[in-house]
Amino acid sequence: MTQHVSPPRGGTDKAAPVEGPPAWRVRLGRADVRTLTLLGVLAVLVLIGGITQPDAFLDTRNLQLVLTQASVIGVVTVGMTFVIVSGGIDLSVGAIVALASVWATTVATQEYGFVGILFTAIVVGVGCGLVNGVLIAFGQMVPFIATLAMLASARGLALQITDGRTQVVTVPGVLRLAERDWYVLGIPPLVMVFAAVTVIGWLVLNRTTFGRRTVAVGGNAEAARLAGIDVRRQRLYLYLLSGLCCGIAAFLLVSLAGSGQNTNGNLYELDAIAAAIIGGTLLTGGRGHIVGSVLGVLIFTTITNIFALNNLQTDVQQIAKGAIIVAAVLVQRRTASTH
Repeated sequence: MTQHVSPPRGGTDKAAPVEGPPAWRVRLGRADVRTLTLLGVLAVLVLIGGITQPDAFLDTRNLQLVLTQASVIGVVTVGMTFVIVSGGIDLSVGAIVALASVWATTVATQEYGFVGILFTAIVVGVGCGLVNGVLIAFGQMVPFIATLAMLASARGLALQITDGRTQVVTVPGVLRLAERDWYVLGIPPLVMVFAAVTVIGWLVLNRTTFGRRTVAVGGNAEAARLAGIDVRRQRLYLYLLSGLCCGIAAFLLVSLAGSGQNTNGNLYELDAIAAAIIGGTLLTGGRGHIVGSVLGVLIFTTITNIFALNNLQTDVQQIAKGAIIVAAVLVQRRTASTH
């Protein structure tokens, strides 16, 4: 009779699988590496600026100028990051900034003072975002086409309102925001607004249900729908958010330039998309980083400032920006293929 010997109690035929680190720790590690890399690039640029133009670049006023200029496009980039994370795109942000800035600086609007200009800029921005959102979410239009149409329409309307002329701001309260007397501990008010928008954007994307739904829609819209997320409504909200950021940026630009022009916000859409990309946001959606996008804005603004101080041609500046964008995309593809 054959006896069957049972394996020793507690014994196994196969070795127990070794668990790796938690997923959140892996993601955090990647984020740290990406953030440190961007900080390193920014530090190198500051070093280059300090070496080539030590007196001009490192001057406090110049550094304040760099941060102030970054604030306008930075606010737009925060909204753009949300849209790209959801798998969309917004090519109309620059044109919306132009339209909001000229509409907010008409003679009739300026009669209502500071509040009138701020309110008009935000309402125009949100209104354009609403049109984009409705066309994309409920009209089933491709985001590229819908926002391209908005780009053309908003630019045309801005030109019609101004008739090609510059609209000078005469409201003292708006102009004071760019004056040094209003700086708080050496920080311009526009920079503080940018910082507030950045913090709020980070909290919304990383700590709220709205942010998680945005990532889910960008990662897999159909799976998000099956999970109970109203994808169309979420996309509508995202383009409203982008329009809101454009309205805020338009008000900041008006206070900084002291005028409204139909040429305002030129190429903002490209700068915002580029900043988001080098900051780690995937163009295909599903992943984005507010801090990385902000660092991308600072990198591009610093490059522009260094080139201006050294009297270098604009075409060389654009080539440098293009090279940075290509490098960032290649790094993203390599990272995605290895994980």
